[in-house]
Amino acid sequence: MNTDLQTNVFDAIIVGGGVAGLSAALLLGRACKRVLVCDSGKPRNQVAHASHNYFSRDGIAPAELLQIGREQLQPYDVEIRQGEAVDAEKLGDYPSGTLRERFQVILNDGNQFVGRKLLLATGMKDTLPSIEGFVELWGNSVFHCPYCHGWEVRDQPLAIYGKGEVAFEQAFMLTGWSRDLVLCSDGAAELSDEQRQQLFNWGIEIREEKIARLDHQDGKLTGIVFANNEVLSRRGLLLHPQSHQSSHLAAKLGCKLDNKDIVEVNDFKQTSVTGVYAVGDASSPLSQISWAAASGMLAASFVNRSLIEENLLSPTAKS
Repeated sequence: MNTDLQTNVFDAIIVGGGVAGLSAALLLGRACKRVLVCDSGKPRNQVAHASHNYFSRDGIAPAELLQIGREQLQPYDVEIRQGEAVDAEKLGDYPSGTLRERFQVILNDGNQFVGRKLLLATGMKDTLPSIEGFVELWGNSVFHCPYCHGWEVRDQPLAIYGKGEVAFEQAFMLTGWSRDLVLCSDGAAELSDEQRQQLFNWGIEIREEKIARLDHQDGKLTGIVFANNEVLSRRGLLLHPQSHQSSHLAAKLGCKLDNKDIVEVNDFKQTSVTGVYAVGDASSPLSQISWAAASGMLAASFVNRSLIEENLLSPTAKS
């Protein structure tokens, strides 16, 4: 291993400069720890015009929120590096379970860094339906979370895109914002007779025709066009997109992932690999920024506790 890497060790390396990563960095910085944040600059919510349900910052632009977060790290021993972490490994010199575990992270510019703890705040990527209009309207009038975007389209004619239990649950939730709802399944709805009856009782129509495209004007949804050219006038569409890890690092490090490609963590946000933690939506189906911030703070508090323990038990742990 490179001698420079041995003698220039961060207490923690955080991969991901979104809300979860910056929240973790803030706590660790204020805990007198030396921290490196590796930021690819590609947050999941970068297409959204505003962030909501974040106390004292409701409606703030996502980019502005992150900029404030970076500025507030300046008094502390936190370094932010722009670049994508393309590789990470637990260094073999320090066997698992010892007080001298080290993790090496390599950025896409070739720079390499070593940390005592590794915190993954790498997030998820969404895969949208390959139907014209979804990408163009994503994060605006096509949205995944009624808590984040429902207020802006409240009491308007809305649609739910999807099938089965997930679509049924989303239809149920969206009734809190509008009662003019249509479930568009783009093929067989895969609903039970009981679910169909329940949707009927709630006044929610089911349309199983294939969808050709979404019509829009000035960045706003105006209608759903079916394959038979019939147009269903709508002003917003809710869907639960398929998502997957935006980074391969968790898998590369050997962290366990569940069947939804979410990193498995314990109550302290530690993964199945000792010394590696995961926060934000990389390790949770909850994707609101308030949850991300909370998970970052929680993980950082346990990272800090672990570092303090190592420092006391092994005076050379930081070398």
